[in-house]
Amino acid sequence: MSESIFTAESTPVLALGYRFQWEPAQDCYVLLYPEGMVKLNGAAAEILKSISENKQTVAELIAELKVAFNGADLDDDVYKFLEEAYQNDWIRTE
Repeated sequence: MSESIFTAESTPVLALGYRFQWEPAQDCYVLLYPEGMVKLNGAAAEILKSISENKQTVAELIAELKVAFNGADLDDDVYKFLEEAYQNDWIRTE
């Protein structure tokens, strides 16, 4: 397996041209970009909401999510999502 793009010290940010927002017509959070829209599931929306609102490291993001979700072990899931979002060009590291 290749080495991860993200570490605990990485600071993920939305890629240029992407906007995170609630879309009433879709009844969910979405990621908008010039060519279209990505409908987000609840977990993806929570991660991207935090990234779009707060400039923070991955470690800080995970700590915030653990508080919101009663200490759930989210580390692996967050890293997997960040890698997938990076591969889809939704986010970048700063």
